[in-house]
Amino acid sequence: MRFIIAICLLFPMAPALFGQTYAEGIEQFRAKYIADLLAEKREPVKPSQVKFINFYPTDPQYAVIATFTETPGSKPFMVPTHSGKNKPFREYGALHFKLGTDTFTLHAYQMVNLLNDVTEQDELFIMFNDETNYETTYAGGRYIDLSVKDIHDGKILLDFNKCYNPYCAYSEGFSCPIPPAQNQLHTPIMAGEKMFLHQ
Repeated sequence: MRFIIAICLLFPMAPALFGQTYAEGIEQFRAKYIADLLAEKREPVKPSQVKFINFYPTDPQYAVIATFTETPGSKPFMVPTHSGKNKPFREYGALHFKLGTDTFTLHAYQMVNLLNDVTEQDELFIMFNDETNYETTYAGGRYIDLSVKDIHDGKILLDFNKCYNPYCAYSEGFSCPIPPAQNQLHTPIMAGEKMFLHQ
């Protein structure tokens, strides 16, 4: 209960994230995620394959408050993708958080090509690997989308229930960024999207 109260105090704009409405919120997020996949012109997923999209059961323990530290003066660097191409990113900052009694860090990035786009320049992109890869989740890692606007008083809500697969998990022909080594979590993240078990 204290954790839920802390979330509400830190993030008053978040719509009733916990309690009875939290699972409903995650279900709405996932429904929109699938709808966006189907609306994507490049068709990573076909309507007949939606039944193969799987998620872990919603677990509020994987929604954590992270301390955010900005990375001033960071230089752009190239991130390899699964297609063999490279994409330019820059680090915006780091999220320090706890899962259970263990402390972890994830680095948040911005796509250099979007920094001059007023509709996209506040977007933060987290790509990570964890110990569920190859077993219950996609081997190439998963992603989480955040925004600079999500940061409040040096804190940010990191919800692994909203992590999702790159398009490369569904079909070939996409240039999906490969998570940098510094975003390897040495723990299983049993939340968010699971392996795409298509036939």
